[in-house]
Amino acid sequence: MTFFNFSEPVLRRKQHELDVQDQRGLLKIHWQIGRRVLISTMFTRIDQVFWGWGLLCALIFATAQFVPIDWNVQAVGWTVLSLAATAWMGVCTWFWAKVERATSLVLGWGGLMLFGLVLTDFSIAVGWAEVMVHLGVLWLVLSAVGYGMSGFALRSRALLMVGAVHLAAAAAALLLIDWQFLIAGGVLSGCLALLGSTQWDMRLPIDYNLPQEALALNRLQHERRLTGGPASR
Repeated sequence: MTFFNFSEPVLRRKQHELDVQDQRGLLKIHWQIGRRVLISTMFTRIDQVFWGWGLLCALIFATAQFVPIDWNVQAVGWTVLSLAATAWMGVCTWFWAKVERATSLVLGWGGLMLFGLVLTDFSIAVGWAEVMVHLGVLWLVLSAVGYGMSGFALRSRALLMVGAVHLAAAAAALLLIDWQFLIAGGVLSGCLALLGSTQWDMRLPIDYNLPQEALALNRLQHERRLTGGPASR
């Protein structure tokens, strides 16, 4: 058995045949004028977390790059928002992670966020210049670590590639230090938006710890995804 699931493309359009763990907290959006559909899509809780963090990253790093607000004021405001977003991430993803046996990823991402916040706030509070002038690089590297562990745990080529993109962006930010926050914000938010808008690859279904009815539904949905339509019962 290969490590990655090569039967799936790295990225593709979202599928509608969702497993039980993906249906929890599902957000459906359907806008139309008359008979013309403007947008029709859905966002799982994982997608919602990606988009939420993407918007927050865009706001944080755009402000750091372009708006002359005192660093201490920014540190307090962004720390409060980031802690709230981290807690929200845990709540949104915990059921999915339990079913997928990936709770360590939620805890790992939470730990990375807390480590980054403590290091960022400490460097600003004490004027630790070596860290302060590389904050964009720091967060790109931390995110690369998170995507790396997620990619290996879920056997996802897409997540590993995103991690590699973050490392490349960190190297670029070192060379273009005056634009590091723009680079960091663009890559962080752009990759999050991409992952929140597409279906990315991961390992084959596992032996989920779910009731028999839910397991039967997941098997049916998996068959539908393979055949590209309703499966025969």
